[in-house]
Amino acid sequence: MSTARPPDGVERDAPLARLTTIRTGGSADYFARPRSAGRVVELLAWAQSASLPVGVIGSGSNLLIADTGFKGLAIKLDGHLTELHFDGSTLLCGGGARLPRVAARSAEAGLAGLEFGVNIPGTVGGAIRMNANAYGGELASVLEWGEVATPDGVERRAPERFEFAYRRSNVAGYQVVTRAQFGLRPGDSGAIKANLASMRDRRKAAQPSGIKTFGSTFKNPDDPRAEGRTAGQLLEAAGCKGLEHGGARFSPKHANFVENRGAATTADVVGLIAEGRRRVGDLTGIVLETEVQVLGEVDQSLWGAV
Repeated sequence: MSTARPPDGVERDAPLARLTTIRTGGSADYFARPRSAGRVVELLAWAQSASLPVGVIGSGSNLLIADTGFKGLAIKLDGHLTELHFDGSTLLCGGGARLPRVAARSAEAGLAGLEFGVNIPGTVGGAIRMNANAYGGELASVLEWGEVATPDGVERRAPERFEFAYRRSNVAGYQVVTRAQFGLRPGDSGAIKANLASMRDRRKAAQPSGIKTFGSTFKNPDDPRAEGRTAGQLLEAAGCKGLEHGGARFSPKHANFVENRGAATTADVVGLIAEGRRRVGDLTGIVLETEVQVLGEVDQSLWGAV
């Protein structure tokens, strides 16, 4: 491992739990808030030379930090990398821009195409990395291009170069989405805002809010044995709704959401996820796959591939 000093402004031993929605886990050995793509490139080059893994923290949803922390560099985009700008029906925004804000600002501008983002508690960069979708909308369908920082510089990729699949892309390792451009459709601002309000109401009625939780835990299976049922419905059928493990539980409102009841550890969350996956497997033979991203050493073999 390289003994090169980290770039100026990089924090050491930075607590990460506060940056996640589930509020569990330890600290990162190194942490930085880059405000430009050039700074991201500098940080990635240093981390690569030091053989340090890199993790990007967006809104902190669907993210678990190991109780022992993250022995690498954690990055949270800031400054110019969180801004958004409109030019006609084109939207240019930083990878750190929060999707609910992007959806709301687009509605105010009378532009349609990103309404589904109002219910995705993540950032633009994270959404591209995970090919986010909800309520029939899909990020890839309106993406014109994305810029990805690597240790060697910044490259612009057309949508097909991200190799989008269900809840995934090829963005990985020392790669960070720093900027993206979307082609939206002009529409009536009032009607688009009403659509956003309807989507918010549907989410509020179906999913937990105002508590420490991350987004949906398991992907909806394409296994024919599911007979069209969602992961939440399968978990509920397996008796997981309200199931507790330590300080963590599957929400009594929606079984595919894990809640931190106040003092949960990441180990509690992992144990609960493993038990839910086991119960569904025993009942149906279906192997659920998680949507959870992990920073640090967590025994993911307990619940399978992520």
